[in-house]
Formats: sequence, structure tokens, C-alpha cells
Amino acid sequence: MSVRSVAVDAYREAAPALAASVVGGLFAGAVLGGMRAQLRAVEGLLVLVPALLATRGNVYGAFGARLATGLHQGVVEPRVDTGDRRLRAAVAAAMSNGLLASGFAAVVAYVVLAVLARPVAGLGTLVAIALVAGLLSGVALTGAVVAVVFAGYRRGHNPDTLVGPLVTTTGDVFGLAFLVLAVRVVVGGV
Repeated sequence: MSVRSVAVDAYREAAPALAASVVGGLFAGAVLGGMRAQLRAVEGLLVLVPALLATRGNVYGAFGARLATGLHQGVVEPRVDTGDRRLRAAVAAAMSNGLLASGFAAVVAYVVLAVLARPVAGLGTLVAIALVAGLLSGVALTGAVVAVVFAGYRRGHNPDTLVGPLVTTTGDVFGLAFLVLAVRVVVGGV
């Protein structure tokens, strides 16, 4: 196989995922643009947004990579099996890491803003918002990652090619949508 044919195959496989990533990124930007009320209601929330979004992409991208590796090695079957110990462990690790990183990001944002003498909501408020958004987006992203990786693999695609763009974009969209919902749950009807 020539280098050119490998490059063409990789581009053909990745192009739809990248196109979906662009559209999803624009949608996430529109959601962020519509969050003015939440950003005004919770001082310091804007500082927290990039950290929370990066967390979603990193944690669930790694989760997708672990699933893809398991599929390539033949230790994970491309179907949801609640009895699959490896799949359950990977889901639990991703959810735990996502929640831990969300809470840590909230604490760091609070400390940095307090040290800089910038206005910031209470620590409990920021942590609660981060954890609620982390839990909700974690559940949604877990389902999305498993569906994309397994469906792509069953259709003959390399799941590693699909995971990056789709998980990152899905994480941005779900992360922002659930952040809005978390502010409404924690702070009230904003």
C-alpha cells in the first residue's frame, strides 16, 4: 500500500468526523453566546468554562481510545454488554475522572480568582455547578463514545479516527448545555 493511498483512506474516513466537529463547534459557540444570563449570575463561571470543556474532551477522548484499543486487541466486543467487566471499569474510570477533574477545576478557579481579588461566586456554588454539569455531561458522553466507537468499528472504520473530533465536539456541546442546566439547578431559575 502506498503512502498516497493510506493518506487518501485516512482523509476519506476522517472527513465526515471533522465536518461534524466544525458544525458542532459552531453550535457550541451559539450555546456559549446564549449563556449571558448564567455568566452574569455566577461570577467566575466564564473562567471555569474552558477548564470544564477541556476536561470533557480529555477524559472522554481517553475513554474512547481505551475502547478502541480494546476492540483492536479483541478484548472488548463491539456491543454493549453490562456483564463486560472491562467496559464497566472503563466507564467507571471515565466518570470518576470527569467528576474529580470538574471539582478540582472549580476549586482552582475559585482560588485563582480570590488571589487575584476578582469577583467570584462562593466555592460551594462553583463546585456544585461543576459537579452537576460533570455528572450530566459524563452520562451523555459515555453513551455517545460507546455508540460512536462501537458503531464505527462494526462498519469497518478505525474508531481512533472518529473518537477525537466527535468526542471533543460532543463534549463541548453537552458540556455547555449541561452547564446552563447546572447553573439553573444550583442557583435557581436563571
